[in-house]
Amino acid sequence: MKKTLVSYFWITIGCIVYAIAFDWLFVPNQIGFGGITGIGQILNYYIPALPIGIVVIVLNIPLFLLGWKFLGAHLLVSSLYAMAASSVLMDIFAEMFTFQPMDAMLASIFGGVLIGAALGVVFAQGATTGGTDLAARLLKIPFAWLPTGKLLMLVDMTVLVAIVAAFRSLESGLYGLVALYIQGMVMDMVLYGLDQSKVAYIISRAPRETIRAIDDKLDRGVTILHGEGAFSGQDKQVLMCAFRQKEIVALKTLVFELDPEAFIIVCSTHEVTGNGFRAYTKNEV
Repeated sequence: MKKTLVSYFWITIGCIVYAIAFDWLFVPNQIGFGGITGIGQILNYYIPALPIGIVVIVLNIPLFLLGWKFLGAHLLVSSLYAMAASSVLMDIFAEMFTFQPMDAMLASIFGGVLIGAALGVVFAQGATTGGTDLAARLLKIPFAWLPTGKLLMLVDMTVLVAIVAAFRSLESGLYGLVALYIQGMVMDMVLYGLDQSKVAYIISRAPRETIRAIDDKLDRGVTILHGEGAFSGQDKQVLMCAFRQKEIVALKTLVFELDPEAFIIVCSTHEVTGNGFRAYTKNEV
């Protein structure tokens, strides 16, 4: 219960940021917004009495029915909550505040940052805000190798074309494209970029001592790869070790104290899954 409440707390925070960013930065500056929210933006442009949030809720019904079949009840319940919360909050904030237009480029940049961060938080809690967010989550099943932010960006670009035609303004679509690109980058940063892990390949004259030191001092496992020196022809043991970014100084200190002539290659990793790092979950984002 505690874990569920914490998850819904963060979903709520993400929905609040999402709604404020949309009403504050996108609507008054007529910046194109992707997905079903963008469709609601078009309909509201032609029929001002039609709230964007209500349009989003109505158009989401078919997607949620499809999502129930493929994604299961847990994701759908949390997504239904996130969609309803973000849609209702958009209409509430629109009634409470009158946001003034600002420089469109600034609005695009900061709108993309805020929306991307909000969606990243919501996605990280196993939910979506419906619309093309849910469509991207469905596409993640057959295209699991593609980052979620990139999938969402591809889906949303189709709506931007419709917004350009509706507003009869190429600038609205271009600013929307800027916001969409930033949104996708920030979302992927929130979802994947916080896992700052590294992999080190170590060649040392004291491999066993190095393994024991890494295990004792850093509590990290080491895998031995068997290699051969191209020039000398000598057999060598290459030690492979995954570790956190903050442990890099301690690791290098251990290695070079045992062998001042050791050779280390440190590589950045997209993510590390397994013991001591993030846990694997089915259909993860």
